[in-house]
Amino acid sequence: MADPSPSDAVDRIDTTRPSQARAWNYWLGGKDYYPVDKELADMLEQTYPGMQEIALHTRAFLRRTVRHLAEREGIRQFLDIGTGLPTVDNTHEVAQRVDPSSRIVYVDNDPVVLVHARALLTSHPDGACDYLDADVRDPDDILGRAARTLDFAEPIAVLMLGVMGTVRDDDEACALIGRYLSAVPAGSFLVVEDGTNVVKPQAAAQAEQLRDEGQVYSYELRTPERIARFFDGLELLEPGVVSVSRWRYEGEAIDGVPDEVDAFGGVARKS
Repeated sequence: MADPSPSDAVDRIDTTRPSQARAWNYWLGGKDYYPVDKELADMLEQTYPGMQEIALHTRAFLRRTVRHLAEREGIRQFLDIGTGLPTVDNTHEVAQRVDPSSRIVYVDNDPVVLVHARALLTSHPDGACDYLDADVRDPDDILGRAARTLDFAEPIAVLMLGVMGTVRDDDEACALIGRYLSAVPAGSFLVVEDGTNVVKPQAAAQAEQLRDEGQVYSYELRTPERIARFFDGLELLEPGVVSVSRWRYEGEAIDGVPDEVDAFGGVARKS
């Protein structure tokens, strides 16, 4: 199945309703958002002070995990599901700085991401990048088309940052992750990050209510224990499922340890 063209995607963009991808782009200092997205982002930041900090820490988590997998684990293939809008240090940029031959497939189903997808395809000539307009709930479609770029006989890192919260049922979410992992060989990795409600529970509940009442976008905040279920049967790397700010953090922080934020994640190896 051919992906829609960017010109087709423009017709699908609704500028009257806020987009999760565009709100995150605003928090990350990007320029690809509309007034309605800024309004939502500012409302959420007012309801939950620190939302922008979560976005920035999540992006840093992506950089650290991809760099670790490329440098320390020898991973040269990445399937990035729910990539969001292109920004600084996209997955292929981090991976190809380590090895220019790295191959990356991005997946998202937000038309605004498709419009800007060419920024995700600026691969080093020794490597390769592809972008799929697809939904995480359709693993057979994603895996089939990803095979145009990735070799499923060799280890692949499956990245799912900020996407499983859109699948609100835990059993369904675990089944989907299991389907993706069943397609990749031993030595592959799973990276998951999602929003939680344990650092600032009252503010998180208020922000979730704001999203639900406004019918903006549906997103399930999970406890770290629920997120840890996604790694069942895998070998979790240290330090396990932790706040993204504390996963192999770098630089200085108060008392040497960064503050926790309401986004937890981890990295695990398939044996």
